[in-house]
Amino acid sequence: MPMGHTATAEAGSGGLTATEHRLDNGLRVVLSEDHLTPVAAVCLWYDVGSRHEVKGRTGLAHLFEHLMFQGSANVKGTDHFALVQGAGGSLNGTTSWERTNYFETMPTHQLELALWLEADRMGSLLVALDQKNLDNQRDVVKNERRQRYDNVPYGTAFEKIFALVYPEGHPYHHMPIGSMEDLEAASLEDARDFFRTYYAPNNAVLSVVGDIDPEETLAWIEKYFGSIPAYHGKPEPRDGSLPDTIGGQLREVVEEKVPARALMAAYRLPEDGTRACDAADVALTIVGGGESSRLYNRLVRRDRTAVTAGFGLLRLAGAPSLAWLDVKTSGDVEVPVIEAAVDEELARFAEEGPTAEEMERAQAQLEREWLDRLGTVAGRADELCRFAVQFGDPKLAFTAVGRVLDVTAEEVREVAAARLRPDNRAVLVYEPLAAEAEDAAENTDETEESAQ
Repeated sequence: MPMGHTATAEAGSGGLTATEHRLDNGLRVVLSEDHLTPVAAVCLWYDVGSRHEVKGRTGLAHLFEHLMFQGSANVKGTDHFALVQGAGGSLNGTTSWERTNYFETMPTHQLELALWLEADRMGSLLVALDQKNLDNQRDVVKNERRQRYDNVPYGTAFEKIFALVYPEGHPYHHMPIGSMEDLEAASLEDARDFFRTYYAPNNAVLSVVGDIDPEETLAWIEKYFGSIPAYHGKPEPRDGSLPDTIGGQLREVVEEKVPARALMAAYRLPEDGTRACDAADVALTIVGGGESSRLYNRLVRRDRTAVTAGFGLLRLAGAPSLAWLDVKTSGDVEVPVIEAAVDEELARFAEEGPTAEEMERAQAQLEREWLDRLGTVAGRADELCRFAVQFGDPKLAFTAVGRVLDVTAEEVREVAAARLRPDNRAVLVYEPLAAEAEDAAENTDETEESAQ
């Protein structure tokens, strides 16, 4: 039986606890009991995302998210879905720049099934990975790219912004979806090498949260995962560090068939896991987090120059995080009008800082979001994996709320003044195509379709 140590939550975590264990093959295991409902969540994070890819072979991390559901030695085809759903469970997987995760939520008495399924594909996916599966899922991913990015209004905005904020050659320059050219170029051997390198137990964290017997659960994990060999040839990820600010304003005007003009912008922020990133989270919540925010009140309610206006935060641990501004204009309002108002509000916030009422409201909103996340077995399992993979300590998930509440108004003002400024942003301006240009584009599309 593997040896483990207990990692107990600190004050303010609501009594949540977790125990940590490590198998001989390097697999880290985090268990957290919660007998409120008869369900258990299984979450498996692999320390691989699009930042680990190399030029010319982008999209492999996301492609594997699909291939992992296409069968293994003892699970044929898409039976992983059928077995979990047939047992009353739910499941999925996601890919980001920094990780790939897989998860199931099961009735307690079906927990062993989920563990067996995850172990079977970790240990034996290559048995089922053939050219047919690769070609099939490559086409699925290419269609996903068309539907989510290429053929929807503003669909490539995030991709364009990332290419500006993270320069050519940077590991975060490209999106996890990858490019059509790279997806087409990926060979079966490329895929097999990628799996051998990154889908090893010593490159993963497994968390199980819910109505579990820890000793029994650990025995199942040892039984199913313990014989999978470790792999020690994983290369170090490329350096993701960048200057704190961009050093100038980057701009791109995009003329597309979109329903309204839009101003989208991204600002470099401190890396996740820092106090400054928590302060930025509070700042963005006050300035652009929902209908009580400053930007929404100014642009939508008061000036009526926009129909939507808000900020979002993308936390990144291996590179500067990202503040994402998204404003859709109202009627015939020109983007420079919107941009001037945004700059005015940000400059005022940088000078005056937040009010006591704004701090209280923003921190309460973030606290509620964190507690909602930790309040579900699936959300808690995911956060335990995240803090284990990215920061080395799963129990930090239980104290994240306290760190956000500990941020001061002056820290919030300081990070806004240092980062939310015109010389630290990449800007996309969306302009709708003129009617004549739209007609020409539609005619071109129809000609291309008939030629195919």
